[in-house]
Amino acid sequence: MVKLLKYLKPYWRMAVLAPLAMMVEVSCDLIQPAMMSKIVDQGVAQGDLALVMKMGLQMLGVAMVGLLGGWGCTAASSVTSMNFGADLRNALYRKVQEFSFANLDQFKTESLITRLTNDVMQIQHLVMMMLRMMVRAPLLCVGSMVMVAVINIKMALILVVVLPVLFFTVSFIIRKGFPLFRLVQEKLDKVNGVMRENLSGVRVVKAFVRGDYEKKRFAKANDDLIAINLKASRLMILMHPLMMTIMNLSILAVLWFGGRQVAYGSIMVGELMALINYFSRILFSFMMVTFTLLGISRAKVSADRINEVLAAQAAITDAPGASAEPIRQGSVLFDQVSFRYQGSGEEEALKEINLKVEPGQVVGILGATGSGKSTLVHLIPRLYDPAAGRILIDGRDLRTIKLMTIRAAVSIVLQDTILFSGSIKENIRWGKADATDEEVVAAAKAAQAHDFIMRLPDGYETQLGQRGVNLSGGQKQRLAIARAIIKKPKILILDDSTSAVDMRTEYLIQRALKELMKETTSFIIAQRVSAVRDADQIIILDGGRIVGHGKHEELLQSNPIYQEIYYSQLEKEGVVNG
Repeated sequence: MVKLLKYLKPYWRMAVLAPLAMMVEVSCDLIQPAMMSKIVDQGVAQGDLALVMKMGLQMLGVAMVGLLGGWGCTAASSVTSMNFGADLRNALYRKVQEFSFANLDQFKTESLITRLTNDVMQIQHLVMMMLRMMVRAPLLCVGSMVMVAVINIKMALILVVVLPVLFFTVSFIIRKGFPLFRLVQEKLDKVNGVMRENLSGVRVVKAFVRGDYEKKRFAKANDDLIAINLKASRLMILMHPLMMTIMNLSILAVLWFGGRQVAYGSIMVGELMALINYFSRILFSFMMVTFTLLGISRAKVSADRINEVLAAQAAITDAPGASAEPIRQGSVLFDQVSFRYQGSGEEEALKEINLKVEPGQVVGILGATGSGKSTLVHLIPRLYDPAAGRILIDGRDLRTIKLMTIRAAVSIVLQDTILFSGSIKENIRWGKADATDEEVVAAAKAAQAHDFIMRLPDGYETQLGQRGVNLSGGQKQRLAIARAIIKKPKILILDDSTSAVDMRTEYLIQRALKELMKETTSFIIAQRVSAVRDADQIIILDGGRIVGHGKHEELLQSNPIYQEIYYSQLEKEGVVNG
């Protein structure tokens, strides 16, 4: 948790002001019982109304000063903790943005969401408590002990018995509570995970009438969270009556022994009242410390989870001395490239891939599901790094080029089309932030999106819902293609990006791209032969290996797998009769 304190540094003035203001409030709180004792013993007992009025006004003044101190502490601690939480969230978010796909495979999305929200809130709340309660409670406790000793040293002996009992109680509760708080956060991850899956796949859930099943799945995750929360809450429920019992017994002891001393004339009634007041403050401050320590136990779990993300090394980073020289041609060479995913054991997704692509060439990639098509193209913008071999662009090893330089030269349309909330124009401009309206329209026309955009009520200003829910699959794919080509990349990757459009639209997109992207090296993953038959090279992947390589006519003559794909698709289209 100490590692996170650096995020308090910019707000150190407020962080110092909060305890100073709290010291003012505590000092005023400690003075008041002594002043009340004087009113009782000297004013009321002797009938001195002037003294009562004088001391009463002084107590009012002290209370007002204490009120200002408390307000100052609350304001300073709130400003500090909220800014601390905001900076910590920003740091976490920036770290996640640095992650490669391999890192995102390690941390589940729902867990990252919980860490960015609930875990940060736990730490933020702790900072506020530390600046208030953890300053107030020790000062009030120690100050009250001193005042008790000053008034009557014998009565202070009661604390010698009470404080060890309180300490043992607190230690027991914290030891039992710490493992439960980690489970609470893990169960919260699970609830977020089920909810995220359900919301993302709500159409599938409704299409397969699995609403009841999903409700049961969420109910189970929610019930598990409730159960562990209740288990943790029982400690709090147990703590309160225990602490109150100890406190009441302590007050009873003060009344018993103090009353006897009043009877013997050892102390006065006002002093006994002050002692009771100070004992109450000591025990209440101990309760505040206990609640804060429980908060620390829970926050430590959150801090560990946050530090786990912040300490994670991005799997892919710029090598020392990496070049920022732009990619100018777009030639690509795979040299004995192999790759395996984390957790897949010895199973390789790609095996000894050798492929040479000249600038401006179009490469078609075909293969069965799981053959490694997407994995292959994900290596080009360094979303993953190969386990063996190397990839060269313009004759330069990817690992010697800055990531920003590589990705500035590469556009990719992933299988899962992601659009963002905002207008259609803003989504297309994701590819090039400073694109003119003319460039946006030109990209949309090339992607065969312009016509359907103009039929929408607000045209290019039409607002898209989350993930583009108000568009069809084919429309989303065409916008994603427009977003990719608007920056005129040196390398364009289309990962099965026309699967949701009809063959005529696919043909028009290919024709437009061929004209617009003459100097762009293109990789086209497709399920249909028609999407790649005019490519300069076609590769067939099977089990992570290249099992076919050539032009359409060559493969049709010599490659059995390509022949099977080609003729099966012709039969489906009714061109070849059984």
